Amino acid sequence: MLKRTITAVWAMAIFIPICYFSDTIVFPIAMAIASLIGAYEMTGCVGVRKSLAVSVPTCLISAAVPIIPWFTQGNTITYMLSCYLVYLIILFTAIVFAKGKLDYTLVASAFMGVLYTSLSFTCIVMLREAGAYLYLLVFIGPWVSDIFAYLCGRLFGKHKLIPEVSPKKTVEGSIGGIVFSAIAFIVYGMIIQRFFASDVSFNIITMAIVGAVISIIAQIGDLAASAIKRRFDVKDYGNLFPGHGGVLDRFDSVLLTAPVLYLMATIPYVAERII
Repeated sequence: MLKRTITAVWAMAIFIPICYFSDTIVFPIAMAIASLIGAYEMTGCVGVRKSLAVSVPTCLISAAVPIIPWFTQGNTITYMLSCYLVYLIILFTAIVFAKGKLDYTLVASAFMGVLYTSLSFTCIVMLREAGAYLYLLVFIGPWVSDIFAYLCGRLFGKHKLIPEVSPKKTVEGSIGGIVFSAIAFIVYGMIIQRFFASDVSFNIITMAIVGAVISIIAQIGDLAASAIKRRFDVKDYGNLFPGHGGVLDRFDSVLLTAPVLYLMATIPYVAERII
């Protein structure tokens, strides 16, 4: 417990300054580094790290994509798709010249890992470009959901959620995470409106619904990450955060929510009612 607490303190000591300078290139570089580490962890998990023809382009593409929005200004999707296409061609070439010695299912897993990390961290960067306060919801929702799902599960948990994937998670904990995530979104909106941007308006009902949806998506992301680890028989993706695991362990619930929240922010009806 002490190790986890110490890790959380120094992690926040790094995270807060990054958010403070989020309107500079510091933010996309930080997301690119996180994406790089996440991709590296995934190559180790699925067992393709030793194949340099796969692991090197995997890490390079994962590091490059999150920086694209900073330089492209409106053509981000085109450049992202171009990077993914080049990466896919490289992977197919590696499979062909490996002459049957490279398991294509593991290569496919590596490709999924790149999409999982780079696309998600890129969406966080694009959310920051969309608004000074919107992108923080990517972290607030999943982390509040995680904390209160754990607490509610410990206090009230009686029914297992999906024990085959995560034995400790409960239905009661899951519901608690959803409820408190919705509350956190409303409170966050009120704080921003009251203390930071009086001209910002938000709809309480919409914020509550979005908060609940984000919690559900975050829990799916968490469970999916656990299922992948079980499939490849690993305890943690990495050890960057002592007591917490690696980037993918710490951000597993965040990564899936980022693209979802970004899509929500592009829907006019929803975008007009959230920060």
